[in-house]
Amino acid sequence: MAEAKPFESCGRLFDVADAFNHNPETERLFNEAMNEALRWHAAKCPDFKAFLAACGLADFRQNYFPEQIPPLLVTIFKEYKLISVPEKQVKIELTSSGTGGRRSAIVLDHRSYRRILKIVDCIFDSLGLVDRAQKVNYLCFTYDPKVAGSVGTAFSDKMLTGLTARRSVFYAIRWNKAAGDFEFDLEATVKKLIEFSKRPEPVRILGFPAYLWQVCNRLEEKGLRLNLGPEAYIITGGGWKMHKDQEVSKDSFKDRIEKILGMPRENLRDLFGMVEHGIPYVDCEAGRLHVPVFARAMAVDPETLQPVRDGEEGLLYLMTPYLSSYPSIALLTTDKAIIEGGCPCGRPGKTFRITGRAGLAKHKGCAITALDLLK
Repeated sequence: MAEAKPFESCGRLFDVADAFNHNPETERLFNEAMNEALRWHAAKCPDFKAFLAACGLADFRQNYFPEQIPPLLVTIFKEYKLISVPEKQVKIELTSSGTGGRRSAIVLDHRSYRRILKIVDCIFDSLGLVDRAQKVNYLCFTYDPKVAGSVGTAFSDKMLTGLTARRSVFYAIRWNKAAGDFEFDLEATVKKLIEFSKRPEPVRILGFPAYLWQVCNRLEEKGLRLNLGPEAYIITGGGWKMHKDQEVSKDSFKDRIEKILGMPRENLRDLFGMVEHGIPYVDCEAGRLHVPVFARAMAVDPETLQPVRDGEEGLLYLMTPYLSSYPSIALLTTDKAIIEGGCPCGRPGKTFRITGRAGLAKHKGCAITALDLLK
């Protein structure tokens, strides 16, 4: 993906074929790409430039370590539409799938859209999950993108159904015209999964884990156990949201899926992502969320924003240079996480575990002053 000035290093970084090939060269490319992105957004988004200045970053002739770039707090995107390209260059606008309050709204220009398609493909291919010669039946526990095209999870699942050839795609969260809202159709979903289990093609299940849990409940009530086999995959994402009361540990979830659906537990992969950031962090066979070369993840102290040691809990701080449409290149999330290395799968680089949500109301710091600055 050769790119012209000012994005030469970005282009070389996004041309890396192995998403987890962490080495000195990919680290150098990442650092250079982050500086290209920083200079771009400082020049194109006045509000972001003012935020950087308030945090003491004003000289863009020099290169910074990515960790020196002050992060925006993720909730800013619920309040403001920050943008670094003309409106006419916007290809798509996406919203978060949050269940309460305001939703984040972000935009992708053609450049960012092209980059994220390549990045997603590279990440899943590096995990052995891309096979475009294989026809697959997809069961998606998310919104039908024909109706909910702007919801981030619908957009993500539309990309994920493109990792193989599609025989058919069934969306379990369907638009109820009478109610004027989306509803999960449990009975139709159970019926469709039973039907898919009898087909010769493999099944892939995508989306919110709480709905798959409900499907397992209904199958057990019917006294049914399926045999989806070794080529079936489940890629969960989006968390448990309004079904927090049903949430179980990852191991318990895998135990039940293996028993009820008849497929290898290592084929159940969780995905962590957020519309404000865009990079998918996906489980390997060992069940760890891996950080690709296109991103960096840290756990930081919420008061100082300084990194905590691996194995210690902090706020999840994410970086990526792929975005040219809005300045979310360094993002402080509201998720608590633990960064780890030395994954049993043997892939280099860091992994992380999400340990909960943080209450940020009491914290003040550079990341949060952006909200005050822009009001």
